Amino acid sequence: MNYFLDVLKKYAVFSGRARRKEYWMFVLFASIVYIALLAIGFAIHAVWIGFVFYVAILLPALGVAVRRLHDTGRTGWWLLFGFVPLVGSITLLVFACLEGDQGDNKYGPNPKAVPAFA
Repeated sequence: MNYFLDVLKKYAVFSGRARRKEYWMFVLFASIVYIALLAIGFAIHAVWIGFVFYVAILLPALGVAVRRLHDTGRTGWWLLFGFVPLVGSITLLVFACLEGDQGDNKYGPNPKAVPAFA
């Protein structure tokens, strides 16, 4: 849960690097909350609740995705490759699963070397 909150604290931060764990924990918690809100919305006939949550986390999701690409040594512009059907999505999934660069890169220090909760 702390990883989800840390991403929300960096609401629109597109610089730096994000570990795999930070990215995937954010995806996991955002998915759980989104599915729960959709279920609640369908139950009370207010499907807009899920849409509001989706819009609210759009910038943090883009930010953590860009920082994840930075961790693998790629520019955030690679996210646009996701618009290419199938190939783009699979490529971005592979990039998100790759281990980050060891040591510093042009986007900042290795997030594994920095204490997570300092």
